[in-house]
Amino acid sequence: MPFARDFPRVLAWLSVCLAAAVRPAGAATLDKVSFGTNWVAEAEHGGFFQALADGTYRKYGLDVNILPGGPNTGNRMLLVVGKLDFYLSANSLQGFDAVAHNVPTIEVAAMFQKDPQVLIAHPGEGIKRFTDLKKLTLFVSREGMATYYQWLKADFGFRDAQVKPYIFNPQPFLADNRSAMQGYVTSEPFAVEKEGKFKPKVFLLADQGFSGYSTLIETRRDLVANKPDLVQRFVNASIIGWYHYLYGNNAAANALIKRQNPEMTDALLAYSLAKMKEHGIVDTGDALTLGIGAMTDARMKNFFDEMVRAGVVKAALDYRKSYTLQFVDKKVGLNLRPRR
Repeated sequence: MPFARDFPRVLAWLSVCLAAAVRPAGAATLDKVSFGTNWVAEAEHGGFFQALADGTYRKYGLDVNILPGGPNTGNRMLLVVGKLDFYLSANSLQGFDAVAHNVPTIEVAAMFQKDPQVLIAHPGEGIKRFTDLKKLTLFVSREGMATYYQWLKADFGFRDAQVKPYIFNPQPFLADNRSAMQGYVTSEPFAVEKEGKFKPKVFLLADQGFSGYSTLIETRRDLVANKPDLVQRFVNASIIGWYHYLYGNNAAANALIKRQNPEMTDALLAYSLAKMKEHGIVDTGDALTLGIGAMTDARMKNFFDEMVRAGVVKAALDYRKSYTLQFVDKKVGLNLRPRR
């Protein structure tokens, strides 16, 4: 009988079908995603490493590869040419610049509600208010001169003549008590305390009115148009990762950070996390009601107007093309914030 001859093959086929039926969801094919950061691995990227370490990306159907940045990497260009899917953009100005130069990228989430840029001064020098910094020599990078320093000049009367080049080394600042230097609130004050053996005066530009977002997720317009579900899953999983990094067990994420960046220390990781919480870098403002990653039209317009006033961008720029609210403000992860 034909059926009798084919019975073993039928049994084999049925066993394959049954195996597929009981296969766990996690074994399904994951979408491969490449994400490039703008600097070496650090706590300021913690939420992304958290989502990778604790399996959140996998739960959202993503196989994510995080490529660290650094002084000699071109991750943003790799995004533009299609070698990366997402990029960690430093601030809102990069989105404006993309529009100005017809670069086909767009910001889809802002993980930092406050830009962590600071100016750091010596104690005991009569620097009590932010405007007292106008009395000092300032160490500012070339990029800083082209961006936030123009705002300092327009809104506070800082001068070009008081600036010396910042070489990403605190030694010139440590050697001159009548100076201040740029930095991130999560990093450079720690280095100054360690090397200078004193606690510096720290002024966060965001608390003085510098209203741009920082640590944004940037992608290409074609990915938003053709794979919006992929973009949404990456944004949502990253948001969850940030809640877990801030408020949960982040040991595995920190281990990944140290693996990618062997120079990173537990002390700096702890310091950076503490400062992010103290200054409300991630989970503050609109994020308190809309969720981490929040962006609003009003906030974007306010920052654009600041930059126009400072002469950093032109008033005719259609800044609204630099971002989309399609993937944020959905209150993702709000239940993960500890009750106060």
